[in-house]
Amino acid sequence: MATGMLLLAACSGNGPNPGEWKTYGGENGQRFSRLSQINPGNVAQLTQAWRFDAGAQGGLQTSPLVIDNILYGYGADQSAFALDAATGKLLWRFNSGLTSGQPVRGMSYWSDRTGRSLFVSSLNFVYALDPKTGKPVQSFGQGGRIDLREGLDRDPDDVAVFATTPGVVYNDLLIMGFRTSENAPAAPGTIRAYDVRTGKIRWAFHTIPYPGEKGHETWPADAYRTAGASNNWAGMAVDEKRGILFVPTGSPVFDFFGGDRKGDNLFSNSLVALNAANGKRLWHFQAVHHDLWDRDFPSPPTLVTVRHEGRMVDAVAQTSKQGFIFVLDRATGKSLFPIEERAVPASDVPCEFTSPTQPFPVLPEPFARQRLTRDMLTRRTPGAHAAALAKFRTMRSEGQFVPFSTERDTVIFPGFDGGAEWGGSAFDPRHGILYVNANDVPWYTRLVRNVQSPAGDVGAQVYQANCSACHGPDRKGSPPEIPALVGVGSRLFPHEIRMVIANGRGRMPGFPQVAGAQLAALTAFLVNNGKSPPSGGGGREVAAIGQAAKPAPYTIGGYNKFIDQDGYPAVTPPWGTLNAIDLNSGKYLWRVPLGQYPELAAKGMGNTGSENYGGPVVTASGLLFIGATIYDRKFRAFDSRTGKLLWETQLPYAGTATPVTYSVNGRQFLVIATSGSRNPAGPQGAAYVAFALPKSR
Repeated sequence: MATGMLLLAACSGNGPNPGEWKTYGGENGQRFSRLSQINPGNVAQLTQAWRFDAGAQGGLQTSPLVIDNILYGYGADQSAFALDAATGKLLWRFNSGLTSGQPVRGMSYWSDRTGRSLFVSSLNFVYALDPKTGKPVQSFGQGGRIDLREGLDRDPDDVAVFATTPGVVYNDLLIMGFRTSENAPAAPGTIRAYDVRTGKIRWAFHTIPYPGEKGHETWPADAYRTAGASNNWAGMAVDEKRGILFVPTGSPVFDFFGGDRKGDNLFSNSLVALNAANGKRLWHFQAVHHDLWDRDFPSPPTLVTVRHEGRMVDAVAQTSKQGFIFVLDRATGKSLFPIEERAVPASDVPCEFTSPTQPFPVLPEPFARQRLTRDMLTRRTPGAHAAALAKFRTMRSEGQFVPFSTERDTVIFPGFDGGAEWGGSAFDPRHGILYVNANDVPWYTRLVRNVQSPAGDVGAQVYQANCSACHGPDRKGSPPEIPALVGVGSRLFPHEIRMVIANGRGRMPGFPQVAGAQLAALTAFLVNNGKSPPSGGGGREVAAIGQAAKPAPYTIGGYNKFIDQDGYPAVTPPWGTLNAIDLNSGKYLWRVPLGQYPELAAKGMGNTGSENYGGPVVTASGLLFIGATIYDRKFRAFDSRTGKLLWETQLPYAGTATPVTYSVNGRQFLVIATSGSRNPAGPQGAAYVAFALPKSR
């Protein structure tokens, strides 16, 4: 039997029925479909089959589910809905009544002979809905929902928790991670399994270990009481045959200073393998020791089967922001390719702790550039090059894992948005090929000492503790990713500011723990352009801030892209790529730029690549489909064997989501969620767009 057939037998498509898409990321997180009606010979004939408008404003990053010819998704307002998958006709809609600016990327589905539930989320709540009617299942939790803030051994009112990525279902368990604040106080990233029928917690795994648990010694003794994050926000995967849950985790709080968390900080920045039935740790691999760079694992893992050293091996592939791929044996955690612990620079910041080494995989080679050098600076125009060179001369650029300094800016390349991002990778089980799209743009920042706000200035203290890390001490932000707050009172009403603070918006997490007097003071501080009105007795409020939201000694000087004077990346292209990697050998099959800037393409610079968010899907017919590119708003099909572009079409808004493919009555469809939120200068709105071959007469 050929290797490809062996691989296909070991890792079959996206469920027992290839016409459905029943889990987020498809079966095994492979984003692979066995459907082949659409193929390289006819893909150019694809046309729009239907469109469902999903809201006038708001981000849309949802990869929908398709079950029994019904498509389940979210609107831009985060209402859940069901559509006829063949026509896009609305069947039902569920609105929680909650307002949220958080992204929601998918749903989870469970069924057996006794019942079935569709699990959807809004803010910190997870609802169980009847898939046929959209009505809450009253036996689940309290009136059909559970609150993810509960069961964390913290006061629920003091922590921010958001269910942005769906959990995974294993037998009768719904296993959940969550997003939390990136500043103190943040929720501990405990992974919890809930009974799918009752919503009761069945087990919990502490990513910040308790006394007596593995890894407790890698933190200060009381960290389990006060430390936060180390959470799974990107999603998980489960090997149902072995009963193994694979959990990628993020960095601990504060992202860029760790003097208060001395040690390697297990299980932050780790891929943790758990017994899915009881939550017991089986093995772990930590990709960043004592993270100071916000190098979260940004995407769900992909379960793969590859030929390694003459035998078939079931492995798990995990992509990273730094452009690495770690390929580990599912059962043992042993890497299939060499990983070297290399010496890295120490921090010069007082009281900081840095790990002397960090892990670097030898194979596969990184799928994004690792170190910015002078010869890589943009040549787009002489002026752009001169400006980039002048800035570059002021910065430190020595590759991965260089600690940030207070003295000058340090380059981080790939940037804070990767490398890989939340869209995930696709895997062709017939040939052992992994496909991953990447950002390839440098960013930079430095550490800035937090200056104590004036005594009694509650608004300034709340801002410093919760907002300055992103928006900067001067409130200037890093537009367009991090908007400036200077003059925000002239753009938003006070109640709108309070709503954004509580619920978040786009990439900003919410801060529901900032409430009462603190919320009022922060709102007044922002409305009055950084000047707090007299508090009139803020002693108690100041004391509360000191207990609940004491800022780190340092913040960062913004999330800054290294761009030229015209706003384009200050590095030579490609600025975004699509990569095909043979995981049998660790070698690249191909790499192509992904995306364009339309105005540059019109001048003959059409092969630059661009920022991209959302992942690919690959099919058995040899096609790879991806949207993701935020400026040109294209949906593309590539030959998965060669990387040749075979088809593209203009979307109404950017396809910042991972597409899915399914069939209804023998007709194959592709659906992608689109949204204008990532590019404020482009068209605004949100819609699901379905494509198919023309109906035969």
